[in-house]
Amino acid sequence: MHFFNIGSVTLPKRAVDHAAVSVAGQSLHEPRSHYDFLEFGCRALNQLLLRCCTKSSSLLRSPYLNKGSAFTPEERHEFKLHGLLPPNVQTLEEQVERAYAQYSNCGDALAKNTFMTSMKEQNEVLYYGLIQDHLKEMFPIIYTPTEGEAIQNYSRLFRRPEGCFLNIFDQDRIEDNIAQWGEPDDVDLVVVSDGEQILGIGDQGVGGILISVAKLVIYTLCSGIHPTRTLPVVLDCGTDNHELLNDELYLGLRQPRVRGEEYDNFVSTFVQSVRKSYPKAYIHFVSSHTNTICMFTHHQQEDFGLHNARRILDKYQPEIACFNDDVQGTGCVTLAAIMAASHVSKVKLQDMRFVLFGSGTAGTGIADQIKDAIAHESGKSKDEAGQQIWCVDKPGLLLKSKKDQLTPAQMPYARDDQEWEGKDHNDLLSVVREVKPHVLIGTSTKPKTFTKEVVQEMAKHVDRPIIFPLSNPTRLHEADPRDINKWTEGRALIATGSPFPPVEHDGVQYEVAECNNSVTFPGIGLGAVLSRTRLLPPSMLVAATKALAAQAPALKDPNAGLLPDVTDVREISVQIAKAVIQQAVKEGLNQEKDIPEDDADLEEWIREQMWDAQYRPLKKVERDSASAHAKGEAGSATSHRSAKV
Repeated sequence: MHFFNIGSVTLPKRAVDHAAVSVAGQSLHEPRSHYDFLEFGCRALNQLLLRCCTKSSSLLRSPYLNKGSAFTPEERHEFKLHGLLPPNVQTLEEQVERAYAQYSNCGDALAKNTFMTSMKEQNEVLYYGLIQDHLKEMFPIIYTPTEGEAIQNYSRLFRRPEGCFLNIFDQDRIEDNIAQWGEPDDVDLVVVSDGEQILGIGDQGVGGILISVAKLVIYTLCSGIHPTRTLPVVLDCGTDNHELLNDELYLGLRQPRVRGEEYDNFVSTFVQSVRKSYPKAYIHFVSSHTNTICMFTHHQQEDFGLHNARRILDKYQPEIACFNDDVQGTGCVTLAAIMAASHVSKVKLQDMRFVLFGSGTAGTGIADQIKDAIAHESGKSKDEAGQQIWCVDKPGLLLKSKKDQLTPAQMPYARDDQEWEGKDHNDLLSVVREVKPHVLIGTSTKPKTFTKEVVQEMAKHVDRPIIFPLSNPTRLHEADPRDINKWTEGRALIATGSPFPPVEHDGVQYEVAECNNSVTFPGIGLGAVLSRTRLLPPSMLVAATKALAAQAPALKDPNAGLLPDVTDVREISVQIAKAVIQQAVKEGLNQEKDIPEDDADLEEWIREQMWDAQYRPLKKVERDSASAHAKGEAGSATSHRSAKV
């Protein structure tokens, strides 16, 4: 990487046109690349200057530029803020203290979620600073499960729009609607949902915009993606939710969902419009809690329905770097926990047998990641690796004779009928008894199906049974970790889909790991953004998974968690991004040049580009030459935006 030395400060060469650095009386300007390095370099010296052409009450209405009571005396004079603010100048830390007290006084989880949404619309730095100081406490408020309740009430809680709303009956305008959010280099990441299957609460129509917004918040918190360089999108295709259709306050299209060719054309037009407007952006398509899509061209998809999720992923994955939160994200974090469990149990991945109970998008996505990892690590073909996986769903064990009942994603895991001739295969216990698995994974949403009999049958045949009841929410878990631990006399290695307290047996405490996608997709996305990878092949996901598994506390203490805690997620994201970038370079997929080869240099290069919640000094510029950032119009949370001509 190239650096400039200015005075006593070293800065990365890449800089942006909407900010200026003043060091030792000199200014540095470079044509913008894809990241605002001036947001990152020498931040400890507090010598960054953000360009700003707005003033007075307009400045206070810009979530990106607003500092509230933290504007300095000089800024209050320069930007005509006197009389608009109380006189006492406060620090961000003091603002966070006040905001946390206000947050704590909110009555319930939904009220806290609404409070945080209001803060984000007023002051983004304070919003992220507050969450970063209370990450573990606030995570379930700003994300699942509380965000699901906010989505259900979207049309009733609505105050102001955030993000891009695309209408299936207005496809001729999609390109213009997408393009109005900036110049080609202004957007790094797009998250998109069609709202059909959201966080286990079903079809929420236009309310799906909130899951796109929430995912982007997680990206910024967990991997430092710049909040003004992202775009949440909802594809409004109607809704099959009768409550919404009969609700006079519902804000989306009040008609049944459009499907088939018109829907496919809608998605295609969206993808092509994003690629045209923001050719370096990364798309993440989101499906549901069990059916999610992500795409890496620096667009992210959330909450598409079961069949659409896999189908869209399969269509666009060979064309652009794409990723699916449930299909791939859940698979990656689960595989990382399996890798850590492999270390503790001393059984190699390529020697393990796997039973997956629940073979929807999440289940087959996990199977895909396991299969790819076995093939990558052992040199086996993917077909050979797939023979180590048995999938069970509504029809029982997936068999080739049941192909008419199986989805395309399930077909690769259908077993030959002759293998099971004369054997019972219609229930989980029979399959476990016959297969003798090392690993049992549940994504069925069928509570208490990992019975004492099933768990103890498994524990007869392996020393350290690896059992992951992953269904969400908690009431749908296949088994309680306390029961699993008791039934196996403390031998089981456990991970769950929701947070659980530690469990204990004979005085020994065991930490239950949470398979939380939020420790994986932000780092993968950061690596994809920084490397500008053209595609996201399975090998890159395996690299990301190995990087996550390498940070598992269980590697040092077998009674510690199989996955690192979410509070360490920013450093986790650095390591995952490093692995993704290195694999992209190895395969010649990176479009970004001058990527450091040395591990330490690469880690520093990544950290320099991760946005932190802190106030930067403002530099006044003329409006005629100002960028969208300087006008306070960048980012999806802004309340005003000039139309592109």
